[in-house]
Amino acid sequence: MAEKPAASRAPPRAQTPETVVALLAALLVTVLLLVFGSPNPARALRAFFLGPFSNRYYFGNMLDGAGLLLIAGLGVSAAFRAGVFNLGGDGQIYIAGLVAAVVCLALPQAPALIGIVLALVAAVAVGMLLAGVCGLFKYLWGTDELITSFLISAAIVPSVSYLIVGPLRNQQSNLLTTERIAEHFRLLRLLPPSNLNLALLFALLLAPLAYFLLYHTVRGYELRITGLNREFARYGGIAIGAYTAMPMAISGGLHGLSGAFAVLGTHHAAIQGFTIGLGWNAIAVALIGRNHPLLIIPAALIFAYMEAGAKAAMLHTEFSFELGAIIQAVIFFMITAQVALPRLWLRPRGRSTAA
Repeated sequence: MAEKPAASRAPPRAQTPETVVALLAALLVTVLLLVFGSPNPARALRAFFLGPFSNRYYFGNMLDGAGLLLIAGLGVSAAFRAGVFNLGGDGQIYIAGLVAAVVCLALPQAPALIGIVLALVAAVAVGMLLAGVCGLFKYLWGTDELITSFLISAAIVPSVSYLIVGPLRNQQSNLLTTERIAEHFRLLRLLPPSNLNLALLFALLLAPLAYFLLYHTVRGYELRITGLNREFARYGGIAIGAYTAMPMAISGGLHGLSGAFAVLGTHHAAIQGFTIGLGWNAIAVALIGRNHPLLIIPAALIFAYMEAGAKAAMLHTEFSFELGAIIQAVIFFMITAQVALPRLWLRPRGRSTAA
């Protein structure tokens, strides 16, 4: 019988300190960047740590960003749990947002519920299609889904940008954007004047649902077993082919849902580049949460807080946009490294002899 890798046997509780250390290291590097990269370090630090809580607008926008990260992070986790990897989140979210906007713009007189449901279904469908194709290629021909999902996303992003700034552009706006969707298609704002809307509540309900499906159903058990050891799952009679394409499709669908909510709830239009980076940030969120649906909730809040703090530092001090982007990159690097490096260190030791 195939032996389970040592890394997969480590209990989540034992891995938690590693995540905390990675977050603290990212925070330390962030503080150093703020201190040495800003002409007024005290003001920059105050803006970073307290800015997201300084008023309703900043606080609401932080929670809105956390909701989108939570949905996309659940999508990343769905693939990771099955042992497949979706690196096309950016493209899937971007095109799904455009599709949701186009559906609403094409049906301006449709009832609110029908228009919203159609926009969500279309966005989820296009996300599932793009990611599911990568999983299908892996199942049929062994194509690396890391490469196919990334390359498809790399082709989609400029294509969507072309549509937004070209044929679908709102000529009455100074922004590179489509027309704004009708008022009755926009999700209810929860904390005006911020962008916080009903999408956050939906995301918070989606996480426990994902937990139930993953840990309390047969399909969820089979998916987790396949992710831990595909050969073991094959010997156990699990159809591992289904758990190659299906998790990728689910991952893409959740990314698509995030893109739709970005249009229906946050921006009310498809703006050039309005979701770029969300797919990559979702990977960091999933890793912070150890791919556990419930832990992804605080992970999304932590990442959204640090992202909002970087934006506040940029707005209220001379802190540059480039340094703000570096902060996000540092967070992503630290979290990714604390997952990848232990696996590299374990590799030369060979297989574990533990029973």
